[in-house]
Amino acid sequence: MILIYIYSLIKELRELWYDGVPTFDASSKDTFTMRAVLLWTISDFPGLGNLSGWNIYTGLACPSCNYDAKELRLRHGKKNCYMGHRRFLPEDHTFRKDKQQFDGFIETRASPITPSGSVSLQQIQNVDVTLGKKIDAVGKKRRREDGINQWRKRSIFLELPYWKHLLLRHNLDLMHIEKNVFDNLIFTLVDDKGKSKDNLNARKDFEELGIRNELWCDKNGKYLPACYTMTTHEKDIFLNILKNVKLPDGYSSNISRCVDMNQRKMVGLKSHDCHILMCQLLSIALRKVLPREVSFVITELCLFFREISSKVLDIKDVDKLQEHIALTLCHLEMVFPPSFFTVMVHLTVHLTEEVKLGGPVHFRWMYPVERILGRFKSYVRNRAQPEGSICQQYVADECITFCSMYLEGVETRFNRVGRVDDQHMAQHELGSDSHIPLIFPSLGKSVGTSVLATLSPFERQQAHRYILVNSSFLDDYRE
Repeated sequence: MILIYIYSLIKELRELWYDGVPTFDASSKDTFTMRAVLLWTISDFPGLGNLSGWNIYTGLACPSCNYDAKELRLRHGKKNCYMGHRRFLPEDHTFRKDKQQFDGFIETRASPITPSGSVSLQQIQNVDVTLGKKIDAVGKKRRREDGINQWRKRSIFLELPYWKHLLLRHNLDLMHIEKNVFDNLIFTLVDDKGKSKDNLNARKDFEELGIRNELWCDKNGKYLPACYTMTTHEKDIFLNILKNVKLPDGYSSNISRCVDMNQRKMVGLKSHDCHILMCQLLSIALRKVLPREVSFVITELCLFFREISSKVLDIKDVDKLQEHIALTLCHLEMVFPPSFFTVMVHLTVHLTEEVKLGGPVHFRWMYPVERILGRFKSYVRNRAQPEGSICQQYVADECITFCSMYLEGVETRFNRVGRVDDQHMAQHELGSDSHIPLIFPSLGKSVGTSVLATLSPFERQQAHRYILVNSSFLDDYRE
């Protein structure tokens, strides 16, 4: 279905590549032929699979590892597991020979090479895809064919002549990756029922893999708490820190509202809240409630997301970040169960490679896209005709914004005071008949209930001298 909407875009992009569009240059007062190229796509991970044609619902879901990934299906958890991050370490690293602390095997593979567009095109050559549903298959149970084809379709972007030559075609979105990693982490730490990655099935998978026998469950389904399991008292300490945190206005939403002290869990966190917690607060809040080996690896993970999301990055620092995240993921494998390592956790190891190709992530993440989509959704009044509602409201907003630049004495988006205005008011804003001198500026914003206070004799003397020295009404007397 999505190809129907993209087809018109591809048609225009081909026109911009081959023919170009006459464009007027305001600086030279001349017309030139403008040509344009599509650099990459920005979407969430399911959108990446839809746009690229790669099947992201199998054990080979990572598009960067391609067919070089190791497929591991958890028998009891009934989920695909994406471990094996020791292959990103140096060949002589000691972790490669440690079987008990990892997946039960010695790691001898080298790090995978991300396939180029030409390689991907060769893999798709023999893929025969018929779009739409087969008429004779409607209402019948779908039978699995022998093997699963990783390429579900040929990407429509390959119609562009330059697409196969691009090094970075579909971006991995840091926003959704960070949100999923944070959810896996926080739900496991607070032992959220139904969302925690540490449960009876996870302990049975330990036994199935033959690793970390101290975490196996007994015949009655009972198991000992792991090193990352917090007690009730430790949960209260951790959640209390987040409940009482004070942040600058606009830095994030009110995180204290997302903390449920009664059920000891966190609910309603948005993607940006997870970003703030992951980069700034989580490592501090967990420092006193978890063992050092657990808090250390979580701090290392938080540090990676903080560094990778910075606006300025040196290429040498990016190489160090790659070594950093590979080792951090190996440390996570030594602490958390295999069910913790979903494909979104695995994708963090490929973020630094995309930074080298596409630059800082704040040019390529989904935050601005999600915000503008949320704004467009608010335009919809007639749910039967959402596209028309968005178009009409968008045109109306543009007209009002343009006209507001020529209006005087009217509050517009250009002269509207911010929600929190701590600047003092000038005399012309107070009015010519105001008796409030400028030596008492209305600086700041009152918060909370007013409290009556009585000045001490010393404080009254200080206020009196301040007026005598700074008041403009007493200039003649001071001279």
